[in-house]
Amino acid sequence: MADETNKEDAAQPEAAAAAQSQQPVQVQVVDDHAVATYANFCRVTGSPEELIVDFGLNPQPIGVPKDPIQVKQRIIVNFYTAKRLLAALQMSVARHESVFGVLETDINKRVRPGLNQPASSEKKS
Repeated sequence: MADETNKEDAAQPEAAAAAQSQQPVQVQVVDDHAVATYANFCRVTGSPEELIVDFGLNPQPIGVPKDPIQVKQRIIVNFYTAKRLLAALQMSVARHESVFGVLETDINKRVRPGLNQPASSEKKS
């Protein structure tokens, strides 16, 4: 009997810990010294251990830039962090698109919407 009681007592903290791990955790963040920078250019490179993500401003977003793009921020993350970032970005973009519509990433289609229309959409005489 005493062995069964000890086993039950030992199982209760494990069950409580499992229940707590399923609840959302509020992480405190201090961003007093964070610097905000706008970027419309991103380059991803890396190694087998980490990803390097460079951000910069492309002053000529259409076509090939004449001048080199200045990288202003470089973030280096391991692949676990990169995968969590990917999931968070996918969720955020999906939420945005569900409210505002699909985001067109081809700038030519955004700037000149009729450019890639099929010829069948023209009026027939």
